[in-house]
Amino acid sequence: MNPKNARVAAIQMISTPRVEENLRTAAALIARAAAEGAELVALPEYFPIMGRRDADKIAVREPDGDGPIQQFLAETASRHGVWVVGGSLPLVASVPDKVLNTCLVFNPQGVRVARYDKIHLFGFQKGEECYNESATIEPGRQPVTFDAPFGRIGLSICYDLRFPELFRALGEIDLLVLPAAFTEVTGRAHWEILLRARAIENQCYVLAIGQGGVHENRRETHGNSMLIDPWGEVIARRDKGEGVVIGELDHARIAEVRASLPALAHRVL
Repeated sequence: MNPKNARVAAIQMISTPRVEENLRTAAALIARAAAEGAELVALPEYFPIMGRRDADKIAVREPDGDGPIQQFLAETASRHGVWVVGGSLPLVASVPDKVLNTCLVFNPQGVRVARYDKIHLFGFQKGEECYNESATIEPGRQPVTFDAPFGRIGLSICYDLRFPELFRALGEIDLLVLPAAFTEVTGRAHWEILLRARAIENQCYVLAIGQGGVHENRRETHGNSMLIDPWGEVIARRDKGEGVVIGELDHARIAEVRASLPALAHRVL
């Protein structure tokens, strides 16, 4: 059976250190996206918590398969009858002082169908701005895709965007979903360029979902959640602030691009 077209949505947030508050915000925005016809709705990285300190996420980490954040995702998917890509949330790791930064996917029945643990961990230092995810996060190892009625979908998280070999390892996909919390400094320089490159070289749609504003920890995230088509054209975008970005995944467009410029078929290495 050929995959069908679908409306897909990115939920841009400015998450706080308070999980319950962030879940209420996410619930309202997912409801808005579902009311606008979205069949797949994706949340940003760290949607349930942007703590004042990196270690704050350790305090709210959940065991795999159990906890209020995972229950929220399952119940929200079922309530609205949509696919929910749960941005990322902290799960228990194999070492006591770290977490897994994990993206979970739930189908319209509220059943979990995919789990991806972030592979590449962000490190950055420029002036007073410093990030070291490896201090609190245990890296994942395995690329992940899942199948939906509207095609094969690949998962990635934020810093993964800089490593094109990961996306080649996903194989031929129709949609790449990338939840993120890009900093304003790196986002302003590289976010859109890299997203459009991933869409062009993999000839697929890219749904990029960002945190977008100044958080209580004084960190500024870049936002600019967007949907990009297989030719690298930005279909829909939101610069800053909470909101919904929504657009159509069109399989005729994928076929047109791949037929006119069959780069995927021309791969040698």
